[in-house]
Amino acid sequence: MFIHQTIASAAPTVARSVKYWIYQLGGVGFIPLGLLDNPIIPLPGSMDVLTIFLSARKEQLWLYYALMATAGSVAGGFVTYRLARKGGKETLARRFPSKTLDKVYKRFERWGLGAIAIPALLPPPVPMLPFLFGAGAMQYPVRKFLLALTMGRIIRYTLLAFMAARYGRPIRTFIAQHGHPGPIRRGGADCNACCHTLCYLCR
Repeated sequence: MFIHQTIASAAPTVARSVKYWIYQLGGVGFIPLGLLDNPIIPLPGSMDVLTIFLSARKEQLWLYYALMATAGSVAGGFVTYRLARKGGKETLARRFPSKTLDKVYKRFERWGLGAIAIPALLPPPVPMLPFLFGAGAMQYPVRKFLLALTMGRIIRYTLLAFMAARYGRPIRTFIAQHGHPGPIRRGGADCNACCHTLCYLCR
């Protein structure tokens, strides 16, 4: 009981420490965040938020941040793929409801490469994890998997980073007004807010 209480009380502090450590790393922070995101702790939108935040802060490095975000996301996705490939369809059935699995199987049959590339391109709340697990459990070819995931992610993060760099000053103002973004704690909400800001600025 005491151990559980100690862990529960320490968890928020640890999460904050990890969050600020990742932000201090800059572009390199995409690698540990990507490895944490998919296989260990799903954090929808966390990579998007970090891409937007860093690209808005240092506009001249937007392409570097886009490439590092792609690398981190693909690395994390590949770990998930390998875990699912090892566990097989039994692991997939234990983790996701049958309705979700039916959708995943049908989209792989219909779209093939696009079943990974399209969800990888789209922002939250479009789910990515079932397709990563599905690709591994269904023994989808490794090269095709990496190609599809890289294609989707590089388009997504390049667009995000470019737009964040283009409209860096308003985004910095938005962050100053609403606080430092916290991808570990509320990645999806911050991602949606930042994306709405970008869309508003582009009108």
